[in-house]
Amino acid sequence: MSPRPTEVLGVAPSLGSLYAKAAGARVRAMLPGSKPDGGGLPMVEHHLEALDIDAAHLVAYQRLMGDTVRDELPSVFVHGLAFPVAMSVLVRKDFPLPLLGMVHLANKVKHLRPISPRATLSVTAYATGLREHRAGTALDVVAEVREGKELVWRGVSTYLARGVWQGPKPGSTAEPRAAFAAPVRTASWKLAADTGRAYAAVMGDYNPIHLWAASAKALGMKRAIAHGMYLAGRALAGAAPHGDGYDWDIEFATPVLLPSTVEVSFRDHATGTAFSGWGARSNKPHFSGNITVNDEAGAQG
Repeated sequence: MSPRPTEVLGVAPSLGSLYAKAAGARVRAMLPGSKPDGGGLPMVEHHLEALDIDAAHLVAYQRLMGDTVRDELPSVFVHGLAFPVAMSVLVRKDFPLPLLGMVHLANKVKHLRPISPRATLSVTAYATGLREHRAGTALDVVAEVREGKELVWRGVSTYLARGVWQGPKPGSTAEPRAAFAAPVRTASWKLAADTGRAYAAVMGDYNPIHLWAASAKALGMKRAIAHGMYLAGRALAGAAPHGDGYDWDIEFATPVLLPSTVEVSFRDHATGTAFSGWGARSNKPHFSGNITVNDEAGAQG
């Protein structure tokens, strides 16, 4: 049993309404005299009993990612189904950090077995692990997807509220990064200026930092950046196994500005595939991750 009380959602939240709510909170936070809440994370989980799996959106997603159109839910598509429930936790009045402008640092996922598009799935999400980061405050958002009582997918997304500290700003503890040595390139992705809008049209994630240069600049970006989950989805489309469970993780280093070209490397190893991406012009690392065949189907989170 979870130690957190459960708030049951009657319907899946609209990401548009959630972003609007987050925008209102951001405006209020910028008013004179306002300051970060300073409290801890809400000790509650949000639960949605039935996810809506739209066949047309699934095919559109698979085509956008260059994935095989097959009778199985891709792992990042499952993340997208669960994302509105997870995000609903982050716009609660008792959530202590601003959602808009939050930086996506990493994901760690257990895709425990193949999931049918016709499955009846439920999702539970909560926030945990509030902690100090040299650039602000970090936390994890956990989403667990079940078919009946069986856990079939569990994702942990790590985010950073950049420039926001729950206590006094710490002194600089940044360590110099090791020089990036690009591995052997195995693919190039040419990402158009509308890549973020194309992903949003399929998955409903209309975060302003991904859509237009102007909306991204208003939130501190140089121009629009690619969704982290778009990058993860492209990587998994080329390397995730079909018909098996698997684990995967991804860490994000620098944003992918749109438009741009991303050089990509896939490297097979004994238990799966490692992947990474970097800027064709900047030679800066964008992301790195790993996919591992998972023999723990049915394990509990």
